[in-house]
Amino acid sequence: MPTGFKNSTDGTVGIAIDACRAASRPHVFLSVGKGGLSSIVETEGNPDVHVILRGGSSGPNYKAEFVRDCGEKLTKAGFHPKIMIDCSHGNSSKQHRKQIEVAEDIAEQLESGDTSSMIMGVMIESNLLEGRQDIPPSGPAGLMYGQSVTDACLSWEQTVPVLDRLRKGVQGRRQIVYRKSRGLEPNGVALNGNGTVSHDG
Repeated sequence: MPTGFKNSTDGTVGIAIDACRAASRPHVFLSVGKGGLSSIVETEGNPDVHVILRGGSSGPNYKAEFVRDCGEKLTKAGFHPKIMIDCSHGNSSKQHRKQIEVAEDIAEQLESGDTSSMIMGVMIESNLLEGRQDIPPSGPAGLMYGQSVTDACLSWEQTVPVLDRLRKGVQGRRQIVYRKSRGLEPNGVALNGNGTVSHDG
């Protein structure tokens, strides 16, 4: 299965790329087998790895320049530049409503064609109800149904427009891929080898 590694809490991606290197290679180690006995376990390595940009103490890292930089470093390390962006945590400065701004920026990147091919997914903190809650002294029975007890989340009503905006971003990316496959410029105009101009139907 695809496996992602988040950047370190200071915002740098070096540790995550090192983790991709380690996970992609075979390993032999001592573990406990299914029968509960000590066993030597061998793994083949997982080539389907990616980096998750989650921001850090140095600030958010979801914008195009960070995605581009991470993609270049992944390529240099021998991996496909596939990146997931976490809309929460350091990228939202732990303010759950800012996830909406982060998702808007991601959608614009998907439509721009610059970093769109590197973005393979997003993470959003979402629940039925907005915000978060502490577990009350009375225990789980006193919890509000549908509200997070960990990180603060967007409500479902806030999440739906975010998902719709990301969907439109993906549609924009598909148009870019289509135009490139037809040899067209972004505006639908293609230059022929003899210097004449043709238009997409």
